[in-house]
Amino acid sequence: MLTIVMLTGCASPSDLSRQQWSTSDLAGGKEFDPAMHERISRALVHADEQSLRATLDQQPDNVSAAISLARALLARNSSDEALQVLNEVLLAAPGDLRALNAKGVVLDQQGRHEEAQVLYRQGLAIEPTNSMLRNNLELSAALEGKTDIRNFNQELQPGDE
Repeated sequence: MLTIVMLTGCASPSDLSRQQWSTSDLAGGKEFDPAMHERISRALVHADEQSLRATLDQQPDNVSAAISLARALLARNSSDEALQVLNEVLLAAPGDLRALNAKGVVLDQQGRHEEAQVLYRQGLAIEPTNSMLRNNLELSAALEGKTDIRNFNQELQPGDE
């Protein structure tokens, strides 16, 4: 457990702002070890993933936790696992716009643009003015190589799925 102790009388705020500290001063004159930084980062990400999984075990409809876990999984190139997490949250919270969008983004990253566009359209059928979904639909279409975005947007009607 990390404890922060407030010290009074050590330095005034003006003293702190005037003094310049180099990285070597802060590290006790030792060089920073990039490998150690990487190990610490991996350990923190792993702990965060475990925490998010525990949250989803207790609250399967927690879209925020699912999206955060999907981001962490994507960061370590586990897009299939990220899709699985998003599929599960969509079972618990069907039609959630953020979950539909997140799954669409993962599909786009995998190059599965048509599947992603179906999800963006599902979201737009629920909320036609959602700019996040509309922008991602346009981006997905551009990634797929559809050049006439103007006509593509005219195809979208509030009842489209």
